[in-house]
Amino acid sequence: MRVPEDVKWIIGQLNQQGYEACAVGGCVRDMLLGREPEDWDITTSARPEQVKTVFRRTVDTGIAHGTVTVLRGKQGYEVTTYRIDGIYTDGRHPEQVTFTPSLEEDLKRRDFTINAMAYNETDGITDLFGGREDLAQGVIRCVGDPLHRFGEDALRMMRAVRFAAQLGFTIEEATLAAIRKLAPTIRKVSAERVRMELVKLLVSPHPEQLRLLYETGLTAYILPEFDRMMETAQNTPYHCYSVGNHTLAVLCHVPPVPALRVAALLHDVGKPDCRKADEAGRDHFFGHAARGAELARDILKRLKFDNDTLRVAEKLIRHHSDAIEPTEKQVRRMLNRVGEDIFPLLLLLMEGDNMGKTPDGTNERLERLRQADQIYQGILARRDCVSLKTMELTGDDLLAAGIPGGRQIGALLQYCLELVLEEPEKNRHEVLMQAALRKYEKTGGKGN
Repeated sequence: MRVPEDVKWIIGQLNQQGYEACAVGGCVRDMLLGREPEDWDITTSARPEQVKTVFRRTVDTGIAHGTVTVLRGKQGYEVTTYRIDGIYTDGRHPEQVTFTPSLEEDLKRRDFTINAMAYNETDGITDLFGGREDLAQGVIRCVGDPLHRFGEDALRMMRAVRFAAQLGFTIEEATLAAIRKLAPTIRKVSAERVRMELVKLLVSPHPEQLRLLYETGLTAYILPEFDRMMETAQNTPYHCYSVGNHTLAVLCHVPPVPALRVAALLHDVGKPDCRKADEAGRDHFFGHAARGAELARDILKRLKFDNDTLRVAEKLIRHHSDAIEPTEKQVRRMLNRVGEDIFPLLLLLMEGDNMGKTPDGTNERLERLRQADQIYQGILARRDCVSLKTMELTGDDLLAAGIPGGRQIGALLQYCLELVLEEPEKNRHEVLMQAALRKYEKTGGKGN
């Protein structure tokens, strides 16, 4: 058990003053799994005011609930007093907490057995609820009565699924049954907290565990659009899954980049609205990408996603079904249309989208994407101009040449950009200025 020196020191300082102390929760779980813990939490019999007398540098981060942050250099470590939680009236916070000298009482209040273990070098691992066995068996199990645990904080239901996705575990049957029963209570949880858990699940090694959110009824309250996707068949030669099952397959075939996996989740969210069957019974989804981009914007706003994720995901969804011809001209135009920062993500989404379809034709489609990527790499290496920001002619240049401002300037710049997208070697100031002036004169001073 490799415990950081700072954590050992904090525990040691508390022990010297006669208090119990140990690392607790996720850091112990991760150590047992051979993983490097991201955070180190410490629990102690010392009350908050006693912790503050032991250490010179502290911050009152949650003192009402027993938490003091101890600073070591630039690093902070949360030290929390053993406690018993009172009634949870808001589905998140206990109305009050009672400090206790008992480590066992403190561990009883934690969510899952794998997160209810403590460790220090003197006592070793304290495991009162079978956490090590559940780790060995690959099981997510509530501490005590799962109905009680989820009644305290409804977000724990999503956390159960998220841990299953991150660790590749299964959820114990009584715990799973409690999630199904209490699924409607997820509505008590703020959109921000739901979003954080959803993203952690999406970027996990097993994003297909999203299916569990659907099967337990949670998505009906946090993402009802996904329920419609799961229930929408695709009677086409290109698909062997429903929209939702196709989406789960796509999630597994794109890298764990948050905005990319969010876009993969919602790339076909417009299909249920756009589904039309022809006379032969074959389904068509004309316009689903544009409709999906509109729906995705509303969904991501509802879940309080940041503006950058919203921008990237919406653009990816809007263009995920565009045809990319593997030619330099077409790739340059696509780069201009979607943006240089988004284009490589779009190729990854398109690849994942194809991997989630029927095998017929997959190799050919993937080969075209591979060729488009090679062309894109060449465009990058040559630094071809694909947008106004790298074009060797600016609006100020045209104003200085005597062309009045307004629409004429914009139209002439767009005209010159079209020339450059066709023939990148024309991205030279003198060439573009001459072309702009000729166009201006030809159109009688209108520029378009």
